[in-house]
Amino acid sequence: MPEHQEKLWTKSFIILTASYLLLFLSLQMLLSPFPTYAKEQFHPGDFTLSLVTSLFALAAILTRFATAFLLRTIRRNTILFWGIFILAAATFAYPYAGSMNQLLGLRVVFGIGFGMASTVLPTLVSQIIPHKRIGEGIGYFGLSTSIAMSIGPLIGLSVIKDYGFTALSLLGTLAAALIVPLLLMTRSIPPQPAKSAIPVKSSASTTTNSKKTSMSRMWMPALLNMLMSITYGGILGFLALFGEEKHLGQIGLFFLFIAFTVLIVRPISGRIFDRYGPFFVLVPGSIIVVASLLILSYANTLPLVIVSALLYGLGFGAIQPTTQAWMLREASPEQHSTANSLYYNSIDLGVALGSMLLGIVASASNYSIMYRYSAGVMVVFLVVYLVSHILSSKTKKSSAVVSMEQ
Repeated sequence: MPEHQEKLWTKSFIILTASYLLLFLSLQMLLSPFPTYAKEQFHPGDFTLSLVTSLFALAAILTRFATAFLLRTIRRNTILFWGIFILAAATFAYPYAGSMNQLLGLRVVFGIGFGMASTVLPTLVSQIIPHKRIGEGIGYFGLSTSIAMSIGPLIGLSVIKDYGFTALSLLGTLAAALIVPLLLMTRSIPPQPAKSAIPVKSSASTTTNSKKTSMSRMWMPALLNMLMSITYGGILGFLALFGEEKHLGQIGLFFLFIAFTVLIVRPISGRIFDRYGPFFVLVPGSIIVVASLLILSYANTLPLVIVSALLYGLGFGAIQPTTQAWMLREASPEQHSTANSLYYNSIDLGVALGSMLLGIVASASNYSIMYRYSAGVMVVFLVVYLVSHILSSKTKKSSAVVSMEQ
């Protein structure tokens, strides 16, 4: 393979990664402060308040499925720029909502725009990453989401405290709007790939079966990613309240220390995946997250919270890019948009489920016990993966034996 085809750090890769960071910052800066703003502004009930997150997630999930389908007929650039425009307009309009219903409507609109843009950008990146470096490439690209998920809430809470929600809304709008000139001025969008020739009839059934097999193999990493995201939903939604319950100041530093270890582990985990596969990343990663959540549940001092954050960043930062790279490896190039759609939908679904289910646990007990249940979710993660790995290994051995006998 020519050397230039193996190059990872191209201009397009760097600019697309920076654009994805801006996209997720526009989301994450407002995600954590949003329920507080809605409660102070409109005084809704607890269920209505929960819709601020769940309606956005549902809109994004449905839109990603639709976007993966539309990408077969509509140019990627068209979908991408319309998505950015829609989410930026909704973000700008948040402070002008006159009722809770209007605010929820804007959250749905934002979810539609975000679902469009967050499907197209990873698809563009997966097109330019060398196949043999997919784990490493996705690891670096995924730093954009991990950094945004780590520092975004910290920025958002600081801005709304010092300058108010309107300033935060403008900052989120600016972050999203900057993506358009950044991509256009640097000409970093890769060209639209040529459509594949129509397969001959003799191979049509083989192609169809291959696509079905690829789709079936994507569901396991998607399920694991959803379970991981449930724990993040519990952190994102309830960490500030946990800090109040434990009388811990500066609890927002948790997100900063997550970012620190994520930056370290992402590239390393990607290389391990490329060389050895998901087993040597997912097993230790899930054990580390269990330890992190258990430490957090017993934390009564800020140093223990920081230890928990460092461990969570290690596990979270290793697992997420591995599940995405695993899905892309199983998918054919024309299925990359579907794989990315499924991956990010599993994140949104996990965060929404985490906010609701762990919230029920917290209301029936306390936040410490809630984080122990959250650790239990990662135990389920580990068991599900190990069972799947064992069954898959047995299937491969059986297939190898049959092949040798034939």
